[in-house]
Amino acid sequence: MKRHPAQLAQRRRSQRGMVLIFALITLVILLIGAVAISRSITSSQLVLGNIGFKRDLTNQGERALQIALDVVRDAGALATETARNSNLKSANYSASLLPSNPQGIPTALLSDAQFEAIGTADRDIKVDDMGVTIRYVIDRLATTDGACSSSTCTMAAQKVFGTASSELIKAAPPEQPIFRITLRVTGPRKTLSFFQSTFTAD
Repeated sequence: MKRHPAQLAQRRRSQRGMVLIFALITLVILLIGAVAISRSITSSQLVLGNIGFKRDLTNQGERALQIALDVVRDAGALATETARNSNLKSANYSASLLPSNPQGIPTALLSDAQFEAIGTADRDIKVDDMGVTIRYVIDRLATTDGACSSSTCTMAAQKVFGTASSELIKAAPPEQPIFRITLRVTGPRKTLSFFQSTFTAD
């Protein structure tokens, strides 16, 4: 049975229309895939950048920790027991335990107004070439200021073990009050990292 030329032409146009529809669907799928890959790469780069940035803040915090500890040890402002028995604003020091949030971070590092009551911004450590600022506070784990005792302070009384002439020597050193140092590291993107450590003065 022969088809009329007009019918054949109409069928060809219909077939060409179907090919165009499939081509458009394929193109849309490829575009969606390209966008997904682009977003995945961008997200990966962002995550890697944040990890590196966070690690650098950790390194800066460790450096500042040693600087802050020098205030308590050697010939620093808090090197003597008498100095540590009282608050010392110029050294960002409190002779009693500072109020803290549920995560254990002193609220003085979360509020500039509270910090001004116990410390001074002159003690802030700035890494100018990186735009990093480090602020710290030191507090004694005590219920009150003044001389420490086991009833008012958290004390360290761990025995020290050593050997001499193949004999085990057990020496119980005097009890020592425990101090806490907390650092807030602020990065150039206003990123905050907190680091905390406890120590004894000797």
